[in-house]
Amino acid sequence: MNLTAFRAPVALSDPGIWAVQFAALPDDAGGLAKILQGLLIHEHLADVYGVTLSDRQRGEPHLRSAEAILERIAVHDSRPLSQARLPSERFAGCCRHYTLLHVAMLRSKGIAARARCGFGAYFAKGKLVDHWVTEYFDEAQRRWILVDAQIDDRQRALFGIDFDTLDVPRDRFLVAGDAWRLCRDGHADPQSFGVLDMAGLWFIAGNVIRDVAALNNREMLPWDVWGGMTLVDSEIDVAFIDGLARLAHAPDRHPAALRAAYDDPRIAVPSTVFNAVLGRPEAVSPLAHSA
Repeated sequence: MNLTAFRAPVALSDPGIWAVQFAALPDDAGGLAKILQGLLIHEHLADVYGVTLSDRQRGEPHLRSAEAILERIAVHDSRPLSQARLPSERFAGCCRHYTLLHVAMLRSKGIAARARCGFGAYFAKGKLVDHWVTEYFDEAQRRWILVDAQIDDRQRALFGIDFDTLDVPRDRFLVAGDAWRLCRDGHADPQSFGVLDMAGLWFIAGNVIRDVAALNNREMLPWDVWGGMTLVDSEIDVAFIDGLARLAHAPDRHPAALRAAYDDPRIAVPSTVFNAVLGRPEAVSPLAHSA
């Protein structure tokens, strides 16, 4: 198993000049998740902490790179990252921001880690909600482990989570390709996969593309749209997504094929993507790609 591609921060996970702050942080996945829970607040869960987001915070979820996120945190509060901020003073993001920074921190410690895009089965009964988590390689156990760095004690109680979020069971978080396979095989309803009022096979297919891009170190925003994504089931290239789902199910079996898949313009992140929340095209930076 070649873990080299996932051991060092690159492109969007590169913290830039802020990497020096990581040296003083814990060296384990759980400790780093705890740090992030004191730095970030989920934009859609602010009320759980009694917070009304400021104008500054409302724009923060659209920042893409770890370097930009860390810069925003430092400019607002220059204290070490190890010191938790009040909920009202935290960086406002989503699950993907927790995951990206968690991946960046783990990689800075030499731990192989990658972001996974898929669906969480622990937020709403009967629903699998659009979500991102970290997948890191545990050298002692010789296996990849899923970690949900977003879930703190308050969210655990809110959602009634009864499992270890530092080792999320594979049936509680489905990587997008596995969700696609379940629906294609008739074992799950595509309408149960999505977020808010958006659900269906087209949504799952979009997340398959996002997951394969993330496996090639391009961890985009959950609402970034490009390439082979569509809003209509009839426009999905089913055979193409079938192939991506197989690769993403076991990405370490055929790493060369996974890298080659990214060369397809339906997956490769272009210099400009469409931000579906803001309804506008946006330049992506940094553009460097490494696999």
